[in-house]
Amino acid sequence: MALVKFNEGNNRALLNPFTDVFESFFNDPLLSNRTMARVPAVNISETDSEYHIELAAPGLKKEDFKVSLDRNILNISVKKKSESSQENRKYNKREYSFTSFVRSFALPDSVDDAKIEAEYFDGILNIKVAKKEEARTASRQIEIK
Repeated sequence: MALVKFNEGNNRALLNPFTDVFESFFNDPLLSNRTMARVPAVNISETDSEYHIELAAPGLKKEDFKVSLDRNILNISVKKKSESSQENRKYNKREYSFTSFVRSFALPDSVDDAKIEAEYFDGILNIKVAKKEEARTASRQIEIK
């Protein structure tokens, strides 16, 4: 009995000819960058006393954001419509820009929903979510016997 190593390069004729087309389309870096650009990137970190959510959204104002809490779901949304036109010339084209996104985060039961703070500075929306006092972890050394 002989073991035969499968070499994909030699057997491409056996594969569906559309595979390469779809693979190149869905793995296109321009397409993936466009889909990632629709929703801002988020960093989430945790300390003993609170959670930190950092949302990268440059070019916006703090008035563009709506941060709300619905039960244990923290929602961050933006709707911004800007219109660019020049009235002193006759143009055949006007450009509209509309920015909209929603990010939602399920918060654990350990958060104190009365102590949520948000601040927008230098294109970053910083949200601090405090933990309940009983949820804060106390660190201690455990003796090994």
